Amino acid sequence: MFDLIDSIMKSAVGKNSEGEDRVNTVLFYQTDPCRELVLEAYRFEGVTAPSIAQNIDDDIVEYVRSSDIELVIVELNKSTNVSADAERIRYLLPNHASVIIIGSEDAISTIRNLKNIGFYYLFWPVTKPELIDFVKSVSDNRKRYSSKGPGHNRRAKYISIIGSKGGVGNTLITAEMAYQLSIEKKASCLVVDQNFSNGNLDIMMAIENFERRRVQKGEITSSLDESFAQSLIYRHSSMLSVLSLTSENIDSHDLLDYSNAIVDLLAQEVNFVIEDCSASVGFSVASDSFIAQCDSVVLVVEPSVSSLRDAGRLNDAILKVNHNTALRVIVVLNHSMPAKAATVTKTDVEHFLKRKVDIEIPYCETLSNTVLDGKRVAKSNLKAAKPMQALASVIMGEQAAQKPKKSLFSMKL
Repeated sequence: MFDLIDSIMKSAVGKNSEGEDRVNTVLFYQTDPCRELVLEAYRFEGVTAPSIAQNIDDDIVEYVRSSDIELVIVELNKSTNVSADAERIRYLLPNHASVIIIGSEDAISTIRNLKNIGFYYLFWPVTKPELIDFVKSVSDNRKRYSSKGPGHNRRAKYISIIGSKGGVGNTLITAEMAYQLSIEKKASCLVVDQNFSNGNLDIMMAIENFERRRVQKGEITSSLDESFAQSLIYRHSSMLSVLSLTSENIDSHDLLDYSNAIVDLLAQEVNFVIEDCSASVGFSVASDSFIAQCDSVVLVVEPSVSSLRDAGRLNDAILKVNHNTALRVIVVLNHSMPAKAATVTKTDVEHFLKRKVDIEIPYCETLSNTVLDGKRVAKSNLKAAKPMQALASVIMGEQAAQKPKKSLFSMKL
């Protein structure tokens, strides 16, 4: 069976015996004309031929396992919306690589949208000299910008999952999203545990014998680097890591700053950073720099008056500290209690928050047993499974599938 990684590694061996230049490239193509043009352009210029694979998500995911590729070329000539497809693909690609999108969509907005996510755009059709000049320009920019290129500021999407009060299921939702994004969506994730003393993130993620990384006061005052930051994370899998700190002589406010500083060092190595920010630890929105710069906030509410009031307060505080014009606040109504114990309805929540509930998770009596058995809720037969899957899709920016309208003829008698 064809091994994409072996192919990539073999083609990435510097100069060959004929003195070819080394530009470690992989091409994900959709059409034969594009594939042939890229290969011919590289051969003509004496540049090491790129690895080749079809533009299929599974092949792209295989590529993610290799860290040696400098340049990724993605053909989107068959795309009906280049910006949307590029946005989706970005979560399958590592941030260290420079990405060139080849497409036939001639619009300034497309160029602007791709630039905003750190991608280059090359309009098709293109000649061989134009292609190779573009590739060389990208390669030169990587060297000029410390091997990152104009996309050097591409970082992970910051997702803050905030519980309106303790016990609303915030940590469970964090764990489920981590697995959904890393396993089902094939995006690399770093989960940040902002509970520095206790909490159940390890149980929710089914991690056995887990221990928080202990840090000392002197380490905070010393200079941080990426190598040290990497040593503080727990690698659950190749696509999923956890940062969970604790300390005996550092207060929670300083530890929060330290944790966020480590996240900033690691943000270019993963596609998503997911912060578990449970209200049970008494955090301050204003003091959490993660929230101030995050891209999406998942605000978890339960059907109770106290939770709803706190959610309103948190929503206002988030909008005050976060000035990201593209910030998305995703409201999740989690029925963590039986219906007879609820004191507010979905309509009450929407009326109070002055916005729609995005995801509603129904109460499941056996949900706790599923978690304690080390199983994933989103992969179970529980009623909460589909809402968990839907939340991951919302975070990814995917279009929600439209439910077919029922007709009288489709109803069971």
